[in-house]
Order: sequence, then C-alpha cells, then structure tokens
Amino acid sequence: MSLEGFNFSGKRVLVTGASRGIGLGVARGFANARARLSIIGTNEKVHETADQLRAETGADVDGIICDIADRNAVRKAFEDLEPLDALVNNAGYERLTPILDPDDNVETTFKRIVDINILGTYYVTREAVKKMKSGSSIVITASVWGKTGMGGFSAYCATKHANIGFMRSLADELGPHGINVNAVCPGWVKTDAAMRSLSIMADNEGKSEEACLEEILATQAISGLMIPDDVASTYLFLASDYAKNITGQTLNVDRGELIA
Repeated sequence: MSLEGFNFSGKRVLVTGASRGIGLGVARGFANARARLSIIGTNEKVHETADQLRAETGADVDGIICDIADRNAVRKAFEDLEPLDALVNNAGYERLTPILDPDDNVETTFKRIVDINILGTYYVTREAVKKMKSGSSIVITASVWGKTGMGGFSAYCATKHANIGFMRSLADELGPHGINVNAVCPGWVKTDAAMRSLSIMADNEGKSEEACLEEILATQAISGLMIPDDVASTYLFLASDYAKNITGQTLNVDRGELIA
C-alpha cells in the first residue's frame, strides 16, 4: 500500500496499543510518513517494536511501557512527552463476555474491557490534550461492532459504542480549540484479537474457522480479509491537513460489511 502524499516530517504522533495488530500497522504508516513517533504498549515488546520500526523506516521512534487503565501510569508516561500533533487512541481489549456464563470470572473480564477501552482511552486523551495546540488531531479506534451488536461480546460492543459517543462529545468540546476528533471503525482485520474471536464464534456455531470466516467475508461488498497495514492510510488521512474540516465523524474501513 502506498502512503505517498502523507508527510508528517517534524510532527510528533502518539499511537497506543502499537505493539501488534492495527496499532502496529498504523504506527508503521506514520513512521513511513516520517513522523516523530511515540508508541505505547503494556510490556517490553513495545521497545522491540520501536527498534523494528526504526530499522525498517529510519524514523524517530520511541517506545513507552504503560498500562493505560492505570491512571497514575498514564500520568507518568506523559511527563516527559513532547507536544503532540496527533494522538491515535488505538489500544483496546476484546474478549468473550457471555451474559449467561455461569463463571463469575466473566465479570472480571467485563470490567477489564471497560477499564482499557473506556477509562484508558479517557485517561490518555485527558493527558494528551494538555500537550496539543490548534491544528492537532485525535483519532480513536472504534469498530463496526460499535455500530451494531454481537452476541457474546457485549462488553466489547458496549465499549466501542462508548468510544464513538466519547469521540462525538470531544469533537464538540475541542472544536473551539482547533482540535479535530474522529473515529475509525474497522471491520474484519487479520489480527490476533480478531482471529481469537473468530475461533470462539466458529466453536459456538459448530463450524470450522474457515467456514465461519467465509460466511463473514461473504457479507462484505469487497471480498477478502484485510491486514493491519490496509487500514493505516485512513488514520494518516484523519490526522493530516487533508482532514482539517472533518470532525465528529466515524469512518468505516470494512470493505462494505456494514453499509447504512
């Protein structure tokens, strides 16, 4: 995928949840566009990812270990961070949380999803806006499941609906400060989280993963399973001057899975 036309030279971009999956694809996109990049992850892997991106692209990339659900850890992570031109709130947690699950551990999982996807997004944004000026951008990773529902994934769907509501409220609040806020709603992308969910769905339906995936992809207007790098250009667009007149919007990147 070509990212020609995007130039983030001299701009500082922060991407959360960038050690793998969509976050890594987005971080790679910004690195290729010559951004000065900071990436957040929960463990040492984020430093390995930063090293990998530096070697691949020659970009200025630093890794920060932080559990975004920990308020104090987020505050500390931002202490020495330079002023930001763009924030990509991508970190998220996706697990099965059936309401009929007899195991009370499902409640712990539900709370963890809420803590990361809602509170973590809020904590990071609250610190980031202190380092932003007019012309800066915030992009939040929501999901097409934030516009619909999926049995068994109530916590994830609820938090992604919340992400969209949060984004729209921030767009209204931060617009007068010259900061635009939008959300990307990916469909099915080949990530560890998505493939884990696929396995659960296939098992629940008594089908093979291959058959289940074939049915899912058949609902798309454009065939095929995306990879993380496929969605990167949408984030770069929303963080660029090309999107300076766009705020408060959700942009589906789902190959036409959800058309409404």
